Amino acid sequence: MPRRGYKKNTVTTDPIYNSHEVAKLINYVMLDGKKSIAEKIVYDVLARFTKEEKEPLKVLHQAVSYVAPQHEVKPRRLGGASYLVPIEVRRERKLFLALNWIIDAAKTRSNKEYKSFENKLYTELSEASQNQGNAVGKKAQTEKLAEANKAFSHLKW
Repeated sequence: MPRRGYKKNTVTTDPIYNSHEVAKLINYVMLDGKKSIAEKIVYDVLARFTKEEKEPLKVLHQAVSYVAPQHEVKPRRLGGASYLVPIEVRRERKLFLALNWIIDAAKTRSNKEYKSFENKLYTELSEASQNQGNAVGKKAQTEKLAEANKAFSHLKW
């Protein structure tokens, strides 16, 4: 048992869109503490959605809802064997997984066609908002694994 509880850091909403999800996305895109660069990338991507007469917050929310998994597996050790036990995903973890899978899918895109991370992130967000793309595939893999190990769901504690 831990001796004391931990204080959970709260992320303030971003100043332009006043959205918690956008602030989280900026923090997850950030590398080496360079927040101004991460803000520029994310705000430029969201501005491109505005130019196409799409609502950027709606597109981001739609992408997160399509990518966020309902169940994931956690390994449990029992009698010398490890079992993958499916568990439901908490709301905060859903947002974390969805945004990180979108960012990872954007990072793995080819440099030849897209040139910059901004273009990759824009493409991945637009595909995820239409229930397509690599991040949605990652969600399908995770939920398929949880479904396959449903027999071990009695082991959660």
